[in-house]
Amino acid sequence: MTAPGDVPPEFLDRLRPICRELPETYEEPAWVGVRWRIRKRTFAHVLTVDPGHQTAYARAAATDEPACVLTFRAPLDEVHALVAGGHPFFKADWGADVMGMVLDEGVDWAEVGELLTESYRLLAPKRLAAQLTGAAGRP
Repeated sequence: MTAPGDVPPEFLDRLRPICRELPETYEEPAWVGVRWRIRKRTFAHVLTVDPGHQTAYARAAATDEPACVLTFRAPLDEVHALVAGGHPFFKADWGADVMGMVLDEGVDWAEVGELLTESYRLLAPKRLAAQLTGAAGRP
């Protein structure tokens, strides 16, 4: 097992291009795991949850085994739809618009890209959010 919070490199390799494509974002180590920010706002956070250390994450993700999870922001109507869909999604307990997703071998990376773009859009200044184009970047 890896240290608490360590993220498998293959997940970071998939997340980095998604997040770096968004205007003025940056990556940094979080208190555990890695996060991506716009200005001082975190729009994506990935970590490997160890139920013995990150109990709030483990409880929210309904896991008693280590699992890699991604948290992000979503509009409230989308929060309800994602939660209703069940696994791999879960509702985080630390914000009305904070969602989580268990990352595993069945991840739909196109969907992750759309979710993280939307998370960015919710937190970015309007001028930056307006720069987004295409399906994932629709206003």
